[in-house]
Amino acid sequence: MPPAPPCYLIDASVYIFRAWFSLPPELRDPAGRPTNAVYGFAGFLCALLEETSAERIALAFDGPSEGNFRTALYPAYKANRAPTPDELKVQFPWCRELAEALGLACHSHPRYEADDLIGTLARIARADGARLVVVSSDKDLCQLLADGDHWWDHARKVRLNPAKVQEKFGVPPEWIADYLALAGDSVDNIPGIPGIGRKTAAQLLNLFGGWDGLWQNLERVPAARLRGAAGIAERLAAGRPQAELARRLTRLETAIDGLDGAATIRRRRIDRQQLTALIDRFGFGPALSRRLLGLSGGRRSSF
Repeated sequence: MPPAPPCYLIDASVYIFRAWFSLPPELRDPAGRPTNAVYGFAGFLCALLEETSAERIALAFDGPSEGNFRTALYPAYKANRAPTPDELKVQFPWCRELAEALGLACHSHPRYEADDLIGTLARIARADGARLVVVSSDKDLCQLLADGDHWWDHARKVRLNPAKVQEKFGVPPEWIADYLALAGDSVDNIPGIPGIGRKTAAQLLNLFGGWDGLWQNLERVPAARLRGAAGIAERLAAGRPQAELARRLTRLETAIDGLDGAATIRRRRIDRQQLTALIDRFGFGPALSRRLLGLSGGRRSSF
């Protein structure tokens, strides 16, 4: 029998930001408000739904950064990022309105990031018998993959299954959070252990069978077949508290309260009245308007 259609879990903020940076700021609605992000996001949703006709699909949006549990644990988390421009901020709720009018389940939370919502939705999708397709450019989300799943950077047309994750990073998906905790993640301003790069992090995890095996066998590291093994052991011992904190930042939450049941990942009927109103409000041109109004469900899948 062919595999069941997958569940598509969308890291919405990634594609809203991409649209903002890709399209000119001169795009405006009839009231003069910026619409480049919502216009580009609409095009992304059209392309995704035309290609997949997904029935099980959900979008996760980041909540406010000031209430995030990771920032409470580590105030410097993502502090290296420039503030979101006001002209982009106003478009985030419009993007969600558009997705909801298209019948797509949308989720956000005041304390959790989109990645954590996707982690929780992944658990729900598995309970519903679905494989996963995680649509994002964020490598952190590779940690959710199991056999039959894919990570899909839709814009760059890059797809990774668990074997490709192992090939790319040197560790299997279930060790990605540990790998980033050891080596650090400059994108999120997570420092990791000084002097432990990504290659060394992967070697350590593979040599000792993962996170627990590494720390349980720390005294064996100086004798390991690693260049500078003695120095690596010293850096690990000194940096363990920092690595433990980093791991709390890199691991995803998969049991967020309030998210439960298959309805959280089910596509609904398009609200054509609301969709038409939004098309008029945003001043979308005829080509994009026809694509949006022409969308329909189905069972086709590109995975």
